[in-house]
Amino acid sequence: MGEATIRDVARRAEVSVASVSRALNGLNNVRGETRERIVAAAKELGYVPHAGARSLSLARAHAIGVVLPDLHGEFFSECVRGMDREASRRGYLLLLSNMHDDSEQAAEALRAMRGRVDGLLVMAPHIPPEALAQALPAALPAVLINAPGEIASRPALRLDNRAGALAMVRHLLERGYRHIVHIAGPEGNVDARERLEGFRDALAELAPDMPVRVIAGDFNEAAGEAAALAILASGEPCDAVFAANDMMAIGCLHALRQAGKRVPENIAVAGFDDVPLARYLALTTIQVRIAEIGARAVSRLIDMLEGKGPGAPIELHAPELVARATTAARTGAA
Repeated sequence: MGEATIRDVARRAEVSVASVSRALNGLNNVRGETRERIVAAAKELGYVPHAGARSLSLARAHAIGVVLPDLHGEFFSECVRGMDREASRRGYLLLLSNMHDDSEQAAEALRAMRGRVDGLLVMAPHIPPEALAQALPAALPAVLINAPGEIASRPALRLDNRAGALAMVRHLLERGYRHIVHIAGPEGNVDARERLEGFRDALAELAPDMPVRVIAGDFNEAAGEAAALAILASGEPCDAVFAANDMMAIGCLHALRQAGKRVPENIAVAGFDDVPLARYLALTTIQVRIAEIGARAVSRLIDMLEGKGPGAPIELHAPELVARATTAARTGAA
């Protein structure tokens, strides 16, 4: 026996094909008892609506395009996990792409989504706002995540990076650390810039006599390892490292231990993001709730697609400090 068709469902439920289509597409002009009978018939027959036909009948693909800077690493996998959970709950699929560090590649990735998706989720903290605004297809609804600036008519979710950096510096000072080095993220990335600015501002406010020491990084583990080796080779006092993301903190942690340093007895280490691995390494960090932000972005976009309005232009998410063993209080600290 072949696969069940919509006509088979209509015959079993004793209704028209149009009624089956309306009921299974979630339209409101079907009586409750009729809808229940149609759904039961579809289940009995194992009928699965054809995605292409469904999208044509509704002028929708029921798909969301997701464009990220990268698809590698725990941060992005957690973000996509949250997006996928919410999209599945609301009957949408995700179509993923990445743009790396190039504005032209970002434009190509966004253009490739046209005609395939109903809306876009775009995380582009490294693309200038003018270039991003020009690359976004005008006819496609979009929600931006950590964009480098406001883009007219495009709702956005932003992370309060400065508040997170302030919380971490305050934590390290309260634990008795007085020689803090910051491993910064890549230049041109808005998250990296705001975390660095937050670090500088926090020292100016809380410990104005302390020097501001910064080592350049790129959000990858190797940069954290290189920074740790540079700190050890410099001979300058350092009792704590605050990395702009967890992956650099993890690289730093590994290099310090390989060099025979004890963490936190010799040097404390802290990160930013709270990727799943951070918990298992007892890494102090700033919790971003990555999966929740991904899910919230999907929810906002689908609300727009379903005519519920874009909501607030910018939705600011406050991160939280998670103190673990890598920044235990120094002996004699207040």
